[in-house]
Amino acid sequence: MYSVEAKNIDAIVAKYGPATKQGAVVGGQTSTKAPEIAAFDKYLPPDVQIVSCHSLHGPGVDPKGQPLVIIPHRVTSDAAVRLVEDVLSSFQSKYVPLSAAEHDRITADTQAVTHAAFLSMGNAWQAQQQFPWELPRYLGGIENVKINLTLRIYSNKWDVYAGLAILNPSAKKQIGQYAESVTDLYKLMLGGHRQELTERVHAAGAAVFGGLKEEDELLLQDELLDQFSLGERPEKRVKNNHLSLLAMADCWWKLGIVPYDHMICSTPLFRLWLGITEYLFRNPALLAECIDTGIQDNTFRSEDMEFCFAARNWSQLVNLGNMEGYKEHFEKIQRFFQPRFADAGRVGNEMIRTIEENLQTRKRK
Repeated sequence: MYSVEAKNIDAIVAKYGPATKQGAVVGGQTSTKAPEIAAFDKYLPPDVQIVSCHSLHGPGVDPKGQPLVIIPHRVTSDAAVRLVEDVLSSFQSKYVPLSAAEHDRITADTQAVTHAAFLSMGNAWQAQQQFPWELPRYLGGIENVKINLTLRIYSNKWDVYAGLAILNPSAKKQIGQYAESVTDLYKLMLGGHRQELTERVHAAGAAVFGGLKEEDELLLQDELLDQFSLGERPEKRVKNNHLSLLAMADCWWKLGIVPYDHMICSTPLFRLWLGITEYLFRNPALLAECIDTGIQDNTFRSEDMEFCFAARNWSQLVNLGNMEGYKEHFEKIQRFFQPRFADAGRVGNEMIRTIEENLQTRKRK
């Protein structure tokens, strides 16, 4: 089993692959399968069977019940797949069989663009020299998820996200579209184009969430969202245009992605991101408030501008395949938030555990 960074997989397999035991079963746990499978095909002896895998959750998350992708790329018998499943059975995860290409497309649709949103939020806060848990605008409800998951991402190693974004052939388009959606919506807000903004937001909502019925239960509820805060919640909620969430739905719409189609392969982070986006779009009053705030309220224009710059910058780094630039930018922001990683990790783990339990309870009803 090759459990190395995607950026190093070719060199590592080139070094050790030719010495693989005859008839062995080989796999990898990289987050992007295109370079991994290419390296296996290139360097492993022809008698070796290839059954790869990928656990779709981050560190600190209980693997029980989480999706674990199994990729039978080159097999001569089902016994090879069963062997890999037996080896991984202690995780008690839910096996999902996919091809390498399917895996990369789905992770691009779910993880890569989701990470881009959180990376951009952290980038914007750092550029403004803001700790969001100290500002009333970013406390309570949806904001708790944004802050906790942003800090969760920045507390991890940069290469986890760089490899998934830069080395995944399907990811550049998704990340680029998210940056474009952020920019387009921000321009409409700046220009005061209420009707066009309203029509575009509602078109995105209809495309992404239109298949849901009114009686369908929300993925996330108020009482859950309000539990997990790193700061003291203000008495009165501060209005927010939620540009990051409006752009996410717009991005899914423009790419023709229906996120619910990927729930079987979704990560906890993606389910939370989808949950708060759904929460916004299925609340007509809150959605209307976002549009009003985006058009009328100039209080946070500078934050939104930095968020727009950040989304475009991350997209550019990915398009250029700039690993070193990605690392430098990521670690600069990481250092800014470092003092709160311990608190965010504790609260974030509890948030994910509680919400996952709630989702499992709903499934059993």
